[in-house]
Amino acid sequence: MIALSPHGVEMLFAIGAGDSIVATTDYADFPAVAKNIPSIGGYYGIQIERVIELNPDLIVVWQSGNKIEDINQLRDLGFTIVNSDPKRLADVATDIELLGKLTGHSGKAKQVADDYRQQLADITLQNQMKPAVKVFYQLWSTPLMTVSKGSWIQNLIEVCHGENVFYNAASEYPQISIENVLLTGAEVILQSQDEGNILGINWSDWPELPAVKNQHIYQFDADLLHRATPRAILGVNAVCGALDKVRK
Repeated sequence: MIALSPHGVEMLFAIGAGDSIVATTDYADFPAVAKNIPSIGGYYGIQIERVIELNPDLIVVWQSGNKIEDINQLRDLGFTIVNSDPKRLADVATDIELLGKLTGHSGKAKQVADDYRQQLADITLQNQMKPAVKVFYQLWSTPLMTVSKGSWIQNLIEVCHGENVFYNAASEYPQISIENVLLTGAEVILQSQDEGNILGINWSDWPELPAVKNQHIYQFDADLLHRATPRAILGVNAVCGALDKVRK
């Protein structure tokens, strides 16, 4: 089997099917043992000749992250292909169960999916009656980018009863200006821990923003927030924890 995404690899290991993966793509680094699996490409494309050599019985593709030409070529070559491309938090459990069926690990997959669903339901229930918090999610600093409706991060913000200040932007990952942010009155700034993201903007220069004035700027492990895997629950918990600090 070949898994062409970091989240696909992580899901397969979660259900006990990780040992069957013979190749993957760049950044497939969890669990640690996944780093030992050869990479045969990334967002720039897949080495089709390596796939032919390996002749896998199943290829787990990622429609949003793999080149559509590569996916079509693999399909034309007769390989069995399944797409794992979760858009909402609930889709993680659905994909886990599907991968369980396809790999003969249905029992473990059901257990992982049920546990994930229960945790997600509990967190949602705990947060839905809390006061809303105005959230600015800093996806990247230079250029300054954020997220809007339809994005993966929006799911996490919603569960924690955050109000994304750029929810209605025209694209899922819009480029914005610092002036745009200052107009939102954001109460909290959430960032990934990537050094380039944190150092790109010195928010202390803009104390008029409530998030800056009250020192509510928080950093997170990007993999927990950006990857559609069972660990997304840890990302949700981290975001909810930050919003609770604002509420206090």
